[in-house]
Amino acid sequence: MAHSDTILTADAYLHHLRGDTDRILDLLRSAPDSHDAPVPLCPGWTVRDAVEHTGAVFAHKVIAVSTGARPTDPVQWTGGPTEGQGLADWFAERRDALLDLLGRLEPTQTTWSWHEDRQDVGFWLRRMAQEAVVHRVDVESGTHVVSPVDDTLAVDGVDEVLDWFLVYQDEGADESGPAGAVNGTVAVRTGGRIWRLVLTPETVQVVREPGAADAVVSGEPSELLLWLWGRRPDSAVALEGDTDLLAGLRARLHVVTQ
Repeated sequence: MAHSDTILTADAYLHHLRGDTDRILDLLRSAPDSHDAPVPLCPGWTVRDAVEHTGAVFAHKVIAVSTGARPTDPVQWTGGPTEGQGLADWFAERRDALLDLLGRLEPTQTTWSWHEDRQDVGFWLRRMAQEAVVHRVDVESGTHVVSPVDDTLAVDGVDEVLDWFLVYQDEGADESGPAGAVNGTVAVRTGGRIWRLVLTPETVQVVREPGAADAVVSGEPSELLLWLWGRRPDSAVALEGDTDLLAGLRARLHVVTQ
């Protein structure tokens, strides 16, 4: 099992984090009447919900990285704008604090993260860039035409969601659900890359090498990344092979990407 070679530089992650959050800020400021508009890609959310969620995530990570410990007091990072404070200004404060902190630290510096094998600032550089781009798309869907994710960032995002979420956080399939008792290999292909997901009812393994597969998911990098995060319908990608296995993969992705 090879390690990912999709990882970007710290400067590249910071560039994307700034660019995608600048886009959110532009939309908030240019379309203030849209803050309570629904987010079609994430039913039940409004634009305000998506922005407040992302801002809270950023504030949580500032605490985690600056202290080197898991934050425990939700009051420190939750809660939206105070009375009289605009949503854009509130979000900008949290975005700027995160960019400032991550920009001053070495990626190899030790800090807390939820991934026991990646206790370093580099983990959060990648995670926050990917967090920002998915929620940028959410905000765009409620206010404007959605723009695609940068190809290079999207390919890295595919690797991240498969490795750090599907493989690392998967706790096995519910035997009564669509993933129950499913065994097989699904190949995920985009941007000249391949990931083979070896699924059993209890585990998922990722192999970054060509080989046999019982089913295939493929598509353009941006569309495939957003499909993995539940932001695109099945029609956005090409699905081939064992339909039960593909349904099992979709069900397990739903659990770890909520």
